[in-house]
Amino acid sequence: MKIRIGVGTGGASSTAEAMDELVTGLDELGFDSLWLSEVLTGPVLDPVVGLAWAAASNPRLKIGTTMLLPGRNVLRLAKQLASLDALCKGRLLVTLVPGLTYAPERDAIGVEPKQRGAFIDEALPVLRRLWAGETVSHDGAVGRFTDVKLSPLPVQQPLEVWLGGTVPAALERCGRLSDGWLPSLCTPEEAAAGRAVIEEAAARAGRSISGEHFGMSLGYASAPIDPATARVMTARRPRSLELTPVGLPALRKRIEEFIAVGFSKFVVRPVVAPRSWRAELDALAAAVGDLQT
Repeated sequence: MKIRIGVGTGGASSTAEAMDELVTGLDELGFDSLWLSEVLTGPVLDPVVGLAWAAASNPRLKIGTTMLLPGRNVLRLAKQLASLDALCKGRLLVTLVPGLTYAPERDAIGVEPKQRGAFIDEALPVLRRLWAGETVSHDGAVGRFTDVKLSPLPVQQPLEVWLGGTVPAALERCGRLSDGWLPSLCTPEEAAAGRAVIEEAAARAGRSISGEHFGMSLGYASAPIDPATARVMTARRPRSLELTPVGLPALRKRIEEFIAVGFSKFVVRPVVAPRSWRAELDALAAAVGDLQT
């Protein structure tokens, strides 16, 4: 089992200077990948733009995104991600997510939370057909077009798509449609139980998911979380505070607990913006870098 650790930025890298420090440090210190999450109303870069910048800045580092799928025109999304994978020569990692459910993000996405699962069910098979080079026609909630053949195609064939989510419907969908699972805010025991549900759903659909394709997105705090930040975290996602490791030794322990139940891919992201990305990455590398195999 290959253990890989990527780093997500949260809201901490919205300038070219911060991104340059981050990309350079990730490469020099041997981290697997850079991850940008999409939050429409948050202080974060658009992931397609940010990752294109990062890929052009470094020819080796893998680039990953947890990107919103609901609300998107599927043909435009297919074109964007295929173009990005072509330009970075196959270094793109994709996890598609339903999006956050608290205001104002909920309203900005434009699809009610209860309708987002159906949107993903419709969109993902169409994306796969377009990325495979088929001639595709579609008329539905995710787009309307006739006899479209996408170009350029992704370098990766297939371009794998992972999903997140921990509710029963999301787990079933992951088994039925995805190439991997990258959830957040769950315990190792909950993750192991979720993986079992996903593998059962995949078997019912006549498919399988590689044992190497189960990962975890982990928010962490390098130092004790101040009360104001704690209140915001709890208001947005009630379990976030209790499931956030505080201190790098606690982060390492949590990663080891997930490895023990069969998870091997990790995206770690500071919940508080670091003053210096290089100092943060140096500390991270000392704490967890040797876990990569």
